[in-house]
Amino acid sequence: MLRWLTAGESHGPALVAVLEGMPAHVTITSSDIAAALARRRLGFGRGARMKFESDAVTILGGIRHGETQGGPIAIEVGNTEWPKWQSVMAADPVAPDELEGHARNAPLTRPRPGHADLVGMQKYDFEEARPILERASARETAARVALGRVAYAFLQQALGVNLLSHVVELGTAKAPAGVIPGAADLAAIDDDPVRCFDPAASAEMVAEVERAQQDGDTLGGVVEVVVWGLPPGLGSHVHWDRRLDAQLAGALMGIQAIKGVEIGDGFDLARSRGSAAHDEIVPGESGIARASHRSGGTEGGMSTGEVLRARAAMKPISTVPRALRTIDVATGEAAVAHHQRSDVCAVPAAGVVAEAMVALVLANAALEKFGGDSVAETRRNCESYLKHVADRGLQVRSQS
Repeated sequence: MLRWLTAGESHGPALVAVLEGMPAHVTITSSDIAAALARRRLGFGRGARMKFESDAVTILGGIRHGETQGGPIAIEVGNTEWPKWQSVMAADPVAPDELEGHARNAPLTRPRPGHADLVGMQKYDFEEARPILERASARETAARVALGRVAYAFLQQALGVNLLSHVVELGTAKAPAGVIPGAADLAAIDDDPVRCFDPAASAEMVAEVERAQQDGDTLGGVVEVVVWGLPPGLGSHVHWDRRLDAQLAGALMGIQAIKGVEIGDGFDLARSRGSAAHDEIVPGESGIARASHRSGGTEGGMSTGEVLRARAAMKPISTVPRALRTIDVATGEAAVAHHQRSDVCAVPAAGVVAEAMVALVLANAALEKFGGDSVAETRRNCESYLKHVADRGLQVRSQS
């Protein structure tokens, strides 16, 4: 199965990501990864850092001439701001006189509400927040997006899977319910300033961001990841930790600032009667079909073969320009929280991170189900399984 790990800090020299268990012959290049990282910087309401900081991608191992080799994959995402932070974030000890008077080295003793600052200082025994916020920062998600791009390439090449994300809520603005973009709509979504599929809702979302910016505030929202082409049977009902929806929920909740996850219509189903909540099974022209898509493509902890939908709710960014109330832990006195450069809204980017986490979970589930040391072997195993399902008359109609 797949294992992945990231290392590095927000203002360190680089982030490093390692992915183990990826089969051989997945076609992927550094340009593919760089393009995914560029998508992570999209979205109206992003801060200045997105404009002047690029992600320098270096593949350190596991890929040769554009193909995975079957061994661990290591990717470095360089931080172009590193020269400004070399002494403050140096791994080795730095002479006190070199740090004296350095503005970036000033102790951060006014923890920000909503961030990991205070709890991290309590847990890890630090007197200031710098060692906490550097790792807790959403900058770390760049490493996960890099790995997610490799996982997505595997899903496309082995299973014919496609996925995308779009923003369905931003502040109080909402996209129309029940509208699911198709796999061909990704370019249009990425071209939209807030990555919303509905033009009218997009305009409302942009206005929400502008108002928040004028008020010195921040905004959250909801993103949806949509997946086409999954075979039925990924995941399992037999144990809680093998349930596909549980794995997706855990992966999405592991993204910084995500406070809620739902599969399909999620919480709306709790407000419905059973007769209106479930996806009835009906005959289709090319196999078994569903009369609706409320469950989001999972039942009993397994993929159904229908379109999979997972939503993640992102809280407003905790670095608020208006500066929230806090305590200066150095003096014990009331204070206002530190305000460092930040975004007004990062919801559009959160969708790209959510894509990466969904891709990693689904790639792992696919390998658990079909195995394979190469893309071709995984593809053969999947095709054999689907043929057997079809021979039994239980095939699922194809999804666009």
